[in-house]
Amino acid sequence: MDWDKLRIFHSVAEAGSFTHAGEQLNLSQSAVSRQISALEDSLKVPLFHRHARGLILTEQGELLYRTAHDVFGKLSMVEAQLAESKDRPKGPLKITTTVAFGTIWLAPRLSEFMDLYPEIEVELILSDKELDLGMREADVAVRLQPPRQAELIQRHLLTAQIHVYGSPQYLKKYGTPQSAEDLDDHRLLAYGSATKPPLPDLDWILHEGRDSKNPRKPALKINNLYGMMKALEGNAGLGALPDFMHQGETAGLVQVLPDLEGPQFDAYFVYAEEMRSSNRISVFRDFLLRKVAESKF
Repeated sequence: MDWDKLRIFHSVAEAGSFTHAGEQLNLSQSAVSRQISALEDSLKVPLFHRHARGLILTEQGELLYRTAHDVFGKLSMVEAQLAESKDRPKGPLKITTTVAFGTIWLAPRLSEFMDLYPEIEVELILSDKELDLGMREADVAVRLQPPRQAELIQRHLLTAQIHVYGSPQYLKKYGTPQSAEDLDDHRLLAYGSATKPPLPDLDWILHEGRDSKNPRKPALKINNLYGMMKALEGNAGLGALPDFMHQGETAGLVQVLPDLEGPQFDAYFVYAEEMRSSNRISVFRDFLLRKVAESKF
């Protein structure tokens, strides 16, 4: 199979049109179309359904795309490894983690890492959805649950707890609960069920001190921990947050019922097996472990 044609096919499949792929490849639309037609002729199968609104992969095209995507992802990984200096880590480093952990804990510490390793090009991707490290959607991840993919390398980073928090203004107005049963008399925030939460059993506050068949009804549901934290700062009520959020810009929140502990969770540093020898990943892992040791969870 011709690698140049395969590279053009991969770009077309991702762009969805000859024109957009041509712009990315710096080729004319007609040149891209000819290369795809030549590839289809050599394989003796159609790869795209062509229609007025763009291109759709055929069943054979889907099979070739998945394989090509995997191959080019691995080639990109090898290219990054070959280009990296053994003496001085350099090159791109895509880091992904949840919105809350990345915003509150990780982002404020990246300046120090950038000062230590100015030749590493850091990109932080915040998403509560897990990106596919095997397909190079990111190089490394900090996950707040054990990774599900067996082929990923994981290093335990920290163990943390979840507690109940509220703003001083809210507590002044509505009082401070003295027991789990007192939560019945307060406005409670919950993550809800619209999307999968980044931590297990995040809405335990609705069940604590109650019959499990009769949970409390939340006053407000927000499917994002950072959004929940901002609502708590705005005096919306009481809510459960992981302890890593009770620092920095969240210092204004007050922990209530300190003896009432929510689910414990672990965070992991995760990366693909192919990146094991990367100096960029090694130094970032060591940096994270050092910053975790300095933090209080």
